[in-house]
Amino acid sequence: MSTSREKVLGRIRQSLRRGPLEEQTRARLEARLSAHATHSRIAFTADAVERFIDKAQSQAATVARVASAAQVPDAVADYLKSHNLPATVAAAPALRGIEWPRHLTVAFGATRGEHEAAVTPCLAAVAETGSLVLLSGEDSPTTLNLLPDNHIVIVNRSQVVRDFETVWQTLRERDAPLPRAVNLITGPSRTADIEQTIQLGAHGPRRVHIILVDDGEGSG
Repeated sequence: MSTSREKVLGRIRQSLRRGPLEEQTRARLEARLSAHATHSRIAFTADAVERFIDKAQSQAATVARVASAAQVPDAVADYLKSHNLPATVAAAPALRGIEWPRHLTVAFGATRGEHEAAVTPCLAAVAETGSLVLLSGEDSPTTLNLLPDNHIVIVNRSQVVRDFETVWQTLRERDAPLPRAVNLITGPSRTADIEQTIQLGAHGPRRVHIILVDDGEGSG
């Protein structure tokens, strides 16, 4: 049994004024958890990367493909230029290792909404729905996902997974504490509260742009 699960169950038993789990009871509980069937997963035969692109675009996200990480800065600059945006972005500290060009001003860290565009990495990209999975933390502040009108997300080909079950497995296997938040992003923010008319950017970015780096084999 995992340490976190033991702590949770321990607190519950303590609140019920019960002692520690007896070894026999613990063994029965672990056997029950181990026998729990895996949830059914969506079945599709298409290449995971191609399906992710198709699903993301169907949700009003845009996608640009580059051959290597070295081309990411130019892809960011091209996006800004194509939308007539300032050559200034807020970026996740996790992206400090990228060699950003001098003509592009990069502010690393959280934003308070003063930036029109933000660039972040992700944990995974889900082919099932075209969703992006981002973790909160010092290296990737959640404000970058929500406040700027333009959210640029860097996705490595190897981060594309077929389904959400794989995401949770990846998250559990990380050699790091669980984040405070896991953000699932599927296209730009939208609402139809006003006269049932879709409005983009109601609660977050008006545009989501994905830079897909063909860095190797994906999960498809």
